[in-house]
Amino acid sequence: MENSVRLDLDIKSFKYPDNTVALSDIQISMKSGEFTGLLGSNGSGKTTLLKVMDGLLKDFDGSVLLDGTEIRRLSPKEIYRKIGLIFQNPDEQLFAPTVFEDVAFGPLNMGFSEAETSERVLGALRDVDMEHYAQKSIHNLSFGQKKRICIAGLLAMGHEILLMDEPTAGLDPMGEYRMMRLLTELNRKKGVTIVMATHSVDLVPVFLDNLYILSRGKIVRGGSPEEVFTAPKDMEEVKLRLPHIAEMIYKLKHEDKIGFGKIPLTVGEARREILKIMEDVKED
Repeated sequence: MENSVRLDLDIKSFKYPDNTVALSDIQISMKSGEFTGLLGSNGSGKTTLLKVMDGLLKDFDGSVLLDGTEIRRLSPKEIYRKIGLIFQNPDEQLFAPTVFEDVAFGPLNMGFSEAETSERVLGALRDVDMEHYAQKSIHNLSFGQKKRICIAGLLAMGHEILLMDEPTAGLDPMGEYRMMRLLTELNRKKGVTIVMATHSVDLVPVFLDNLYILSRGKIVRGGSPEEVFTAPKDMEEVKLRLPHIAEMIYKLKHEDKIGFGKIPLTVGEARREILKIMEDVKED
């Protein structure tokens, strides 16, 4: 299924029960193995869009294809063998007394034997670096560890597509780094397709392949992070900003007239651009 389109969205509109339009004119295709970001401020429609992708919200005008099949034609079991949503607050998903029991719940309900379930649980815990916590009480886990267990629960069911709602919310800087490193490893080493909703612009250019900016339920821009992050004024219109490093270099280029060839989005890119300019100055 390499390079195949796993999710293909063409949502004309989705309305809340009070007739408020929550989503409109959404067109996104996500290929196998891609790490895609949905970037937007609070209330932009990110969580609603993830719920539509996961088959939790079905009353929309348009289509959502999961591996070429309209998701509303699939049974919950058919959907959850492939795709699953991790909520922003892990306490909304965890309920069993121990880590092992919680991760095992999904596979057992899908009809796997106890032996197969045990193998799946231990493998999933290894994938999220929590294999030594199998018998630990859920209540004794940190917030970040709980998020890892939620991910393990989906991996144990065989999920190949993870939908993440603000996966770094509530984590300290080191916790953010560990979570993003985990997701990157799952994406690059295990081939897991990931869709991440976030409002953290500084995380985006380091980890993501593709980025879509949502504002008032619409996609206002899409492409690679380099294509999307172009100018501060455009970002301000959707209540976002450029990554800090990009914002600084943008000002140096346009206000201080320093000759940057492009606007770097990461510290590494900025360092290379600065060193290049310094070399050019020496040669002059």
